[in-house]
Amino acid sequence: MNELLDKNLSIVTLFGFVVILTLVEMYFSYAHDKKVYHGRDTLTNVYLMVAAFVVNLTMKTATFFLLDYCYEHYRLFEISNVWLYWIVLILAQDLLYWMLHTTGHYVRLFWAMHVTHHSSEFFNLTTGFRSTVFEPLYRVFFYLPLAFMGFNAFDILFAYLITQIYGNLVHTQAIGKLHPWIEYIFVTPSHHRVHHASNIRYLDKNMGMVLILWDRWFGTFQEEIPEEEIHYGLTSQPEGHGAVNIIFHELFALSNDVKKAPGWKNKLKYLFNPPGWNHDGTGKTSKALQKELMDQP
Repeated sequence: MNELLDKNLSIVTLFGFVVILTLVEMYFSYAHDKKVYHGRDTLTNVYLMVAAFVVNLTMKTATFFLLDYCYEHYRLFEISNVWLYWIVLILAQDLLYWMLHTTGHYVRLFWAMHVTHHSSEFFNLTTGFRSTVFEPLYRVFFYLPLAFMGFNAFDILFAYLITQIYGNLVHTQAIGKLHPWIEYIFVTPSHHRVHHASNIRYLDKNMGMVLILWDRWFGTFQEEIPEEEIHYGLTSQPEGHGAVNIIFHELFALSNDVKKAPGWKNKLKYLFNPPGWNHDGTGKTSKALQKELMDQP
């Protein structure tokens, strides 16, 4: 019980630290007229954070019991050394997050939910609060392997929250590039600015939460190029900026495409092919757009 209380206090303390940093960044943005924040956009970020928190809270019990059940009945091994236990847990959890995040970009059904996080045309610490509202409904299935690997449910959820807090901190324009070895190993603000850009070169890049190594190894890495100005948001912004439309606009667009698609095969392709795919060949995925860019003289 004391261990659980200590973990909860750690989470509250770290989240409080993020809030304080956010207020400091906001102050300097307005004091120096940086235009990094916009009132309505910031309020939308907070609203979406609350919406995601409610969904998280609703799913928390089911998530915990599913992880706990798999741990108690189907774990394949256990790591007794506490240091090795936490190192392997953090590394494995971060890799599984990379897979979850990449799925959210390359499978349109999941993109239709993840797109919420990318819809802001501003980039600041509150952008990290613009959560993928419905992700808690399916996130647990990506983390089930951790239970099979012998990590208990409390520790899995704690590791996730810790890495999420780190993920919030890289949503900033206040920090430039860091020391080369940090840039090589870890996700930095520079890497994550690329991730939130709508520039063709930058689409669907830098999926990691803590380590950028996964992107370097699996072909989704892109360096921030100083000469190329970053444009934040989506390649096609939603027409309405209300929070409800931001959450559901891509789900509605996907539903319409599925309805109009000829045959079940094409309907399924709209669900599971990358965003931009079209059954008549007129659409272009991010990879197709990037190939065109690279082919330009």
